[in-house]
Amino acid sequence: MGVSPGLRVEVEAWMAQDPDEVTRGELSELLSAESTEAELELKDAFRAPLEFGTAGLRGKLGGGPNRMNRVVVIQAAAGLAEYLTNQGLVGQSVVIGYDGRFNSEVFAQDTAQVLAAAGFAPMIFDHVVPTPVLAFAIRDLGTCAGVMVTASHNPPQDNGYKVYLGDGRQIVPPADKEISDCIRKVTDVRQVSMKDASTIVAADVEERYIASLANVIHAGPTTAQQRGDIVSVYTAMHGVGWNSVHEACVSSDFKEPNAVPEQRDPDPRFPTVAFPNPEEKGALDLSIAMANQTHADILIANDPDADRLAVALPLANGEWKTLHGDQVGSLLAWWVIERARRTNTKLVGTFANSIVSSMLMEQIAKSAGLKYENTLTGFKWVSRVPNLIYGYEEALGYCVNPEFVGDKDGVSAATFILEMAAALKDEGRTLWSVLDELALQFGLHASDQVSVKVNDLSQVANVMNGLRTNPPQEFGDMNVAQVFDLAKSETGLPPTDGVIFMLQGNDEVTKARVIVRPSGTEPKIKCYLEVVCPNEDLTLAGASARKALDALAADAKPLLS
Repeated sequence: MGVSPGLRVEVEAWMAQDPDEVTRGELSELLSAESTEAELELKDAFRAPLEFGTAGLRGKLGGGPNRMNRVVVIQAAAGLAEYLTNQGLVGQSVVIGYDGRFNSEVFAQDTAQVLAAAGFAPMIFDHVVPTPVLAFAIRDLGTCAGVMVTASHNPPQDNGYKVYLGDGRQIVPPADKEISDCIRKVTDVRQVSMKDASTIVAADVEERYIASLANVIHAGPTTAQQRGDIVSVYTAMHGVGWNSVHEACVSSDFKEPNAVPEQRDPDPRFPTVAFPNPEEKGALDLSIAMANQTHADILIANDPDADRLAVALPLANGEWKTLHGDQVGSLLAWWVIERARRTNTKLVGTFANSIVSSMLMEQIAKSAGLKYENTLTGFKWVSRVPNLIYGYEEALGYCVNPEFVGDKDGVSAATFILEMAAALKDEGRTLWSVLDELALQFGLHASDQVSVKVNDLSQVANVMNGLRTNPPQEFGDMNVAQVFDLAKSETGLPPTDGVIFMLQGNDEVTKARVIVRPSGTEPKIKCYLEVVCPNEDLTLAGASARKALDALAADAKPLLS
C-alpha cells in the first residue's frame, strides 16, 4: 500500500514550488500515509488542472493542480498578466476584490503582486466586498480588468477566481481560452516575479456604488414614507452582503432590515447552514423564524458573495414560501415596466434572460412593446445583450442596474424588490397578487429542476450523447414536438452543450419544455422543466402545473443517470 512512484514524483515537484506551508504540509502527510484514502485524495488532487472557463476557476481548497491554492492562483494571475500584455494594456490598472472565504485575501494579495511585477497597477480592496461592488469598481475606476476571489455559494471547503475585462462583464470566448492558454505556460511559479506595489481602493468607490442604487430608488414612484413602512428580514448567509445591503437600504430610506444575527457577518465556516445557498432546503430556516417574530412583510437573502438574491413571502396561513428564481425574475420584469409607467418614463431597450429561464419573460417584454432576447446560460451572456434594460437568470441572478453593474447584482435587486413591496403594500396588495395577475394574463408558468451529481465526467458525455442519438419521444405523457441541439446552434445562439425538448402539451397544459445541460460550476447534469397552464381558476392551474412538473421530473431523472 502506498503512493505510486510516478505520482510521488509529481507531488514532490509540486511541493517544491508551493509557497504555502499549510498545503505543503497537507501533501506531505498524504504522501506519508499508508492508506487507500490518502492515495485516492492525491490522485484526485493531481488528476488534472482546474479548468479555467468563462467563470474563471472554482474548486476545493488544497494542494495540487486540481485544487484551489496559491500555486494555482499565481499561475492564473501570471496567465492573466500575459493575456493583458498581449492586448497592449501594460501599465493600466486592475482592480481586485475578495470575499470572506478561507484564503480569499491571500489569493487576492498574490494576484496583486504578480500583476504589479508584470507592469500593471493593481488596486485592491482592504476588506471583503460583494462581487457586484467589484464589477461596479471596474467601470467606475476605468480599469482594464478585474479579479474577484470568490466561490459564490459553493461549500465551505471551496474557493474560486473570477475574471472580468474592462467592460465590467465576465469573460467569454475567446478570451477565456486565450487566458487559459497563457496560464498553461506557467509550469513553475518560482519563475513568476512578484512585487508588493498595489494601492488600496478608495472608500468613495463603494459610496458611489451605493449612491447609484439610492439615486435610482429616489427617482422611482414610491415615497420615503412608503419605503419606511416595509418590514424586512435579511440574511447574508455568512457572506459579505450585509454592509452593502444595509447602506443601500438606509440611503434609499427603507426601514433597516432585520438581519439574522447568526448569519449577518462573514464566516468562512458557514456554521449554521449545510450548504450556503439560499435555494437549498433549510438554508432560510433562521430567517423565517425571525420573519415570524418581527411580523415581516418580506424576507430577502443573498448568497455569500451577494450577487444573487432569494425572496420569501408570507402565505395566508402564516407560513413562508420561497419564490422560485423565475418568479422573482418575472416580478422584477413587471416592476421595471410598472415603475417606468408610474414615473412617466419611456423605456427603450431590451429585456433578456437565459435559455433555461422562464418563457414568461418574453411575453412580459413584448406586451410592453420592448425587445426581448434569449441568451445562453450564464450572466456573462445576459449582460452582453445590447441596450439591456433588465436581465435575469433562474438561478437567482438579476441585473436591474445595467448602466452601473454589468453583472448580476443581489444588492440592487434587493432594493428593487423592497421598492415594489412598498408600492404594493401602500395599495393593499402583495407580490403574490402580481404573480396572480401575470398568470391570468399570460397563463400560469411553473418551473422546476432536477439534477444528478456525477463522480466521473465521462458520465456527462455519455448522457448528452444518448439524448442526441436516441432522444425520448415523450415526457410526462406529452409528446416531443421539436428537439433543438444547442451544440449545433439550432437556436441561433453560440454552440453549447445542451438539448431542448419542446412538448406538445395536453388538455391541462398549453405547452411545456425540458432542457438538459451539464452544470458549468458543479459536477452535475441539470434538467430544467417548465409548463404553462391557462385557467381562470389559479388554484386548479397550480394543481395541474404541479402534477405536470412531477410527471416530467419522473421521466427525466432516469435519463440523467
